[in-house]
Amino acid sequence: MDSIRLFIDFGSTYTKVVAINLDKEEIVSRVRMPSTVETDITLALDEALKQIAETTGISDLEKKEALACSSAAGGLRVVCAGFVPDYTSKAANHAALGAGAKVTKCYSYKLTEQEIREIEAATPDILLISGGTNGGDEEVIIHNARMFSRSNDGITNIIVAGNKSTYDEIRSIFANNGKNVIFTSNVMPEIGVLDVAPCNKEIRELFMKNIIEAKGIARAKSIIKDVIMPTPSAVLEAAKLIAEGCDDIPGMGELIVIDPGGATTDVHSIAKGLPNQGNTVVVGLPEPYQKRTVEGDLGIKHNLDTLMDLLEGEKVPHGFKDTVEKFRDGRLPETEEEFACHRILAAVMVQVAMDRHAGKIEVINTPTGEKLIQHGKDLTEISTVIGTGGPIVFSGNPREILEGVLFREEEGFSLKPKKPRFYLDEHYILFAIGLLSQVEPEKALNIAKKYLKQI
Repeated sequence: MDSIRLFIDFGSTYTKVVAINLDKEEIVSRVRMPSTVETDITLALDEALKQIAETTGISDLEKKEALACSSAAGGLRVVCAGFVPDYTSKAANHAALGAGAKVTKCYSYKLTEQEIREIEAATPDILLISGGTNGGDEEVIIHNARMFSRSNDGITNIIVAGNKSTYDEIRSIFANNGKNVIFTSNVMPEIGVLDVAPCNKEIRELFMKNIIEAKGIARAKSIIKDVIMPTPSAVLEAAKLIAEGCDDIPGMGELIVIDPGGATTDVHSIAKGLPNQGNTVVVGLPEPYQKRTVEGDLGIKHNLDTLMDLLEGEKVPHGFKDTVEKFRDGRLPETEEEFACHRILAAVMVQVAMDRHAGKIEVINTPTGEKLIQHGKDLTEISTVIGTGGPIVFSGNPREILEGVLFREEEGFSLKPKKPRFYLDEHYILFAIGLLSQVEPEKALNIAKKYLKQI
């Protein structure tokens, strides 16, 4: 059984385990158990591994080599504080999301005492401070550092990713105050230049070294090898591998992964997003090639009122509102009528999340003629869209939901995909592909291509 490798996702709702035969490049078993994060995370893990062992005969050695990711205990929660909203604050937001975090709040300019109290009450896992290009504004980031240096224990881990000219003074501000302060490269070293990779790396390392311990997830290390990244980061790694390929194995080209869930809807795009029309000028902060957005108001379990508001005026089946009320306690659909209503909710989540993720075109008239101004990414020529997450995978008609990503003529200024191929992560393995890509990228890519189902 030496060719069997286990991959685990500690989710807030379910703990999922996938067993993959690396020699045959095939899935041999999958199990999901209700998570036990609030008591002892190893309880659900033990039960899942026991069920896997019954079908695969895995040994303790294989358990010890298992790799895991986690979004349990609220995921990796980050608060960002920058200078200008559309520049350094936005750059910090991109950096945190790209590292697999959930950005719970983003602040700009000089922070007030009231805002500090809000952040303390939120008890973020990481506070990310940015502000100023290198050699640019120093006042705001230094002011905010002083404010945080006096904050309570609700703020423990701080990453500074702003104007490097301020770092010596900020080090002295935080000297001997007990906070874990990490300095990294400026997320926006020059106006219009985005450099989030070093900050991504620091966030992930902090997650592995400190945060999984604080959330009780480290107890799993007595059974498995390691928890190496947040789950959204694993999905983003999978998306990048599938898009770009590996060595001599071609990828599928620029793509989108969309993942609606109970609390949020995540969208990942692996694409440059450059204009596909002539006479177009791109404005604003450059978009990251690996872009992730998280819509915290689009969850099929926790945001039903918001979804119902979005559907106001739309044609829905008779009795739709009464059926939707059944989902308020998190109950999953059982009848065909309930599945149909669930699909409508999931479709509006996908549509709105994609509207927010994709760029927009603005037409302006100039003395020399009409010009197109592009804000965000142009995703019109994206060739591949991958759907994952329970509301899509178990819907009974995933294509109906995924078509919410498409460009519509009545939204003439949207830059959403026009003619993509749709694929389904029907075995729920993208997280495992992302984990495996860290050690066996070729096998990970082959397995992804084998199990992604075109619909």
